[in-house]
Amino acid sequence: MPRKTFIRTLAAAALSLSLTAAAGCAGDTDQPGPGAPALEKVTYLTSFGTFGRDAYAYVAKEKGYFRDAGFDVEIKAGNGSLENIKNVVAGQVQFTPVDLTGGLLAAGGEQKVTGFTAVAAIQQHTMAAIMSLEGYGITAPKDLAGKTLADTPGSVVRNLFPTYAKKAGVDPAKVTFVNGTPQTLFSTLVQHKVDGIGQFVVGKPTVEGIAKKDAVLLPYRDFLPDLYGNVLITSSEYAKEHPDKVRKFTAALLKGLQDAITNPDEAGALLKKNVATANPQSAAAELALMAPFVRGDAGVVVGALDNARVTSSITILRESGQIPAGLTPGQVISFDLVPKT
Repeated sequence: MPRKTFIRTLAAAALSLSLTAAAGCAGDTDQPGPGAPALEKVTYLTSFGTFGRDAYAYVAKEKGYFRDAGFDVEIKAGNGSLENIKNVVAGQVQFTPVDLTGGLLAAGGEQKVTGFTAVAAIQQHTMAAIMSLEGYGITAPKDLAGKTLADTPGSVVRNLFPTYAKKAGVDPAKVTFVNGTPQTLFSTLVQHKVDGIGQFVVGKPTVEGIAKKDAVLLPYRDFLPDLYGNVLITSSEYAKEHPDKVRKFTAALLKGLQDAITNPDEAGALLKKNVATANPQSAAAELALMAPFVRGDAGVVVGALDNARVTSSITILRESGQIPAGLTPGQVISFDLVPKT
C-alpha cells in the first residue's frame, strides 16, 4: 500500500474509533457529560420485586432521564409498602413507590410511622386484588371464607383486606393469611399450597404464564373505587431540604412511566436488560394492563393527587376501624411537590 494511502486509511480508522467511543459515552445513562456537575447518587426501591409493573424506573434510567435530572440512580427490588416505608424513614433509600393506602395505614395505625411523604401518584386507582387460579374454588368474594391466602407481612393487600372483606360481605376472621415473599408467592399459588395470594391486578399475565391456566382476580377497586394505587414517597427531611431535587427526580420518573405505558414492549426489553430473570413479554403485558390505572380519569395529569380523594380514603379506613380519627392528607402528602392537575 502506498504510504499516503496508508496514512489516510489510518487516520480514517482513528476518526471512526473516536466517534464510536463518543457515541458510547453519549449513551451511558450514568455518566455526566464533560464539564457537567457530578451526579447525586440515590437509591430507589421498586414497589415489589422486579416485575413488569416496576419497569418504568429502568426506562427512566436507561433513557438517561435520571442522569439529565442530575441523579445516578441505583435501583433495588422492594418488598412491599411497609418495608419500603421503613427503608425511606431510616435513610437507607431516597425514593420508592408504596401503595397510598399502605402509607395511610402506616401513618394512622397503631405504629404511627412518620418521616415519609408522598410527592406523586403512580396509579390513580388501587390495583390491589386477591388472585387465585381456575379450579381452586374461588370465583367471588363469598368463596374466600375458609380459604388460605399468602402475602408478604405488611403488604397493602393484606393490611387492607379487612376493609375490602367487610365491603364485599365477607367475614375477614374466616380467612387465613400465611406469610410469603415476592419471590415465592407465585410458585406457592401455582403449586396450590394456598388458595390465593395478595397481588396487583397487573400480575395476571405473569402468573398465567407460569401456571399455564387462567387466573381469577378479585380486584379491591370493585368495592373501594376511590382508593389510589402506588405513590412515590421520599423522606420528609429530604423533601423539606431539597424540594427542587424532589421535583426533578419525580419528573424524570414520571417521564419513564409515560414511556413505559406508551411503549410496553420497549419497557419490557429494558427491564430484561437489567434483570436477567425478567420475562419481557409478561412485563409488557403487565404494563399494558397498568396503563388505564396510571392515566386515570379524563383531564387528570399523570402523577396528580387530589386532597378530597385522599380525605375520602382516610374516611373509609377510619369507618372500617383500621385507623383512628385524626389523620389528615397533609401528614402523608406534600401537595406543594405533587404534579398539578
